Amino acid sequence: MTIGSIKTVKEKNSRKSKQPVVDEQSPLLPAKHHEDGGFDEFTGASFSGAVFNLSTTIVGAGIMALPATMKVLGLIPGVVMIILMVFLTEASIELLIRFSRTSKSVSYGGLMGDAFGKSGKMLLQICVLVNNIGVLVVYMIIIGDVLSGTTSSGTHHAGVLEGWFGIHWWNGRFFILLVTTLGVFAPLACLKRIDSLRYTSALSVALAVVFLVVTVGITVFKLINGSILMPRLLPNFYDLTSFLKLFTVVPVLVTAYICHYNVHSIENELEDNRQIRAVVQSALALCSSVYVLTSIFGFLLFGDATLDDVLANFDADLGIPFGSLLNDVVRVSYAGHLMLVFPIVFYPLRLNMDGLLFPSARPLTLDNLRFASISGGLIAVIFLGANFIPSIWDAFQFTGATAAVCIGFIFPAAVTLRDRYGVATKRDKILCIFMIVLAVFSNLVAIYSDAYSLIKKNSSPRE
Repeated sequence: MTIGSIKTVKEKNSRKSKQPVVDEQSPLLPAKHHEDGGFDEFTGASFSGAVFNLSTTIVGAGIMALPATMKVLGLIPGVVMIILMVFLTEASIELLIRFSRTSKSVSYGGLMGDAFGKSGKMLLQICVLVNNIGVLVVYMIIIGDVLSGTTSSGTHHAGVLEGWFGIHWWNGRFFILLVTTLGVFAPLACLKRIDSLRYTSALSVALAVVFLVVTVGITVFKLINGSILMPRLLPNFYDLTSFLKLFTVVPVLVTAYICHYNVHSIENELEDNRQIRAVVQSALALCSSVYVLTSIFGFLLFGDATLDDVLANFDADLGIPFGSLLNDVVRVSYAGHLMLVFPIVFYPLRLNMDGLLFPSARPLTLDNLRFASISGGLIAVIFLGANFIPSIWDAFQFTGATAAVCIGFIFPAAVTLRDRYGVATKRDKILCIFMIVLAVFSNLVAIYSDAYSLIKKNSSPRE
């Protein structure tokens, strides 16, 4: 062991570190030689900044699908499942943190490499690539749909800009996404430290709260008017197929809470890394509150007419004063939220791509050409995907949700069951077996259900 590596271990073992973030602390990257550099004036991220960054990682497009889970499960089981998923997510992250410290790993990839070797690290990196590229393409498509409009099954849903100014070349999907990419995504993606995004993360959380407050306000107004029916409290199932359909919500809920790939990044930049558990718990508490309220009031508002993407429900007349204005507030606020979530999800995506392509290179933050090339290439791929893939929701369920389940549950459970250092308790192992069984079974059922629906939909015109 070299003097430099001994120094790195000592810095990590100290419960409070104010050292600059060097490459050994870069998440999901192979260990590289120590070099001087970094951000000399950076003394560590604050607790609030870390909470906002982790909350922004969690609250993305997944919130839009949560009211639809109420339609599948009913109100009571739906809320219970959201709360259960919070506890399972917190438990899986706690396992990651505990085993990372035991193995002296400072990244998720380093932990997987310690437990399963190079192949384990590469498998994790591939899963993060699949998940995050899929998520970011979804974000960009939603932004395009909200601002420029979309046509589905022969029905055109006008975008916000189209409704305000009419149809013009400058508010078409391609041009709007190009301006958003060059004006918002590219500048924020150029920031080399995740803590630099703390203010945009705080704003993104505020915009998500605006969406929630308006939704709650509309629902309360319609409840007072008596124009909302009593929602279904329990699921309707009458055969095996309808029963199995209940499990299809699990991948949606898992995807909604995935943030594991950014936990180490945030911990490594914390002024006091002992606070990471409190950061995780605070972020999960904040996000679960938003999720529960959005699910309840979204389902109350639209009932069994709730769409898979509840944002699409706000395209119709709400039957209330200033309904059109409130529709625009909801859609614009959430489009703005997704724009600011983009760089948080992009950060680990770039690190994983660099780890796969240049495993032995010097730190990415010290090589401006490599940093710019990888960033530009990934943004271009996401931009093209959002423009040329008409609808990626089905593909997202097959790829993103499966990769997310691996990142969130299967990999942390596998590391725990591997237990190289003999620190796992019997309770830990029972919990991990439960998480793996739930994840694998639910994903198989979800894939079967989605495949069956696609086949049935494609074959129905010929019948």
